[in-house]
Amino acid sequence: MRRWLLFFMAALVLVGCSVCENGQAVGGNKADAGVLTIISWNVQAVFDGKEDGVEYREYTDGWIQEKYLARLNTIGAALDSIGVIPDILNLVEVENADVLEDLSKGALAKHGYYWTFFGHNKGSALGIGVLSRLPLTNTQVHSAHNDGLIAPRPVLEAQVIAEEQTIVLFFCHWKSKIGGDAETELSRRLSARVIARRIQEIHDETPNTPIVVMGDLNENHDEFFRQDGAYITALLPDHPTAAEMAQGLTDFLVISADKPPTAVHFPGPTFYSPWVEMEGGSYNYRKSWETIDHFLLSAPFFDETGWDFASCTVIRHPSFLNKYRTPYSYNPKTGDGLSDHLPLLLTLNNKETGN
Repeated sequence: MRRWLLFFMAALVLVGCSVCENGQAVGGNKADAGVLTIISWNVQAVFDGKEDGVEYREYTDGWIQEKYLARLNTIGAALDSIGVIPDILNLVEVENADVLEDLSKGALAKHGYYWTFFGHNKGSALGIGVLSRLPLTNTQVHSAHNDGLIAPRPVLEAQVIAEEQTIVLFFCHWKSKIGGDAETELSRRLSARVIARRIQEIHDETPNTPIVVMGDLNENHDEFFRQDGAYITALLPDHPTAAEMAQGLTDFLVISADKPPTAVHFPGPTFYSPWVEMEGGSYNYRKSWETIDHFLLSAPFFDETGWDFASCTVIRHPSFLNKYRTPYSYNPKTGDGLSDHLPLLLTLNNKETGN
């Protein structure tokens, strides 16, 4: 019988607000009344200008502080080109909390990101970073082990209170498929299990808490069907075959095309995936689009009270694209490019407080 060990570690929240009034950072742009925006983006290996021994090889030969700062400016300019200042910015693949600090005080300083949150596994080259214009509370970093296997990256959890409603956010970067799709699936399921367990605990205390799972999950929204139903995937559809195969297991998340998301074949929470209505993808692999970057939303975002789902889009501004209209990957040797992923933009509306 497998034994699951779930470790919860207090995460470090860096508060860069030197002057605050009533809990609000002074000088920053506040969220528009009735609108909450979140961007999730794998920025492709943002290493700082110092060599610490964990860097990828291409970032050790000729990688200097000037290149690092130039890259931060490029990232800032690209985000500015979108025309939307996200209230929360989830950045996947940043080396450390210093990168967030440099962004919040440098290229993105004018946007008022006074709250930052970073987490990674010990010894990992890269982690997950969050910049927010709203206070982040109850932050945790979760890591899971199973029979000697550890999910290579943690799951970050935070709460944000917007318009007097609490939203729970999970920030993720699940294991890649390097090593084989099926061979690496258990690691992604480990990460899904962490979230599934925390959701159950949250719902036991406050059943109607809205929850968003976001980040690079390295798994398509229709992964189960892409694999011809050959094995359990970390994201499962509400399908009788998937339900039969997953009976007795808890290391997956169920996604739905319904609004609100509902499941006929599975018990427990179900998430809506905007990919069921979106075209293309956020990552291009061997000339084929993949939907591995995600926003997954729980049922309370569709009950027309408090914050509700408004839209989700892939950001395809020219700044993020190469001449082939695919993601403009960053080249650390030349300094050209941006990232091999496109960002996703989620918009939530609050009809009770909006104009």
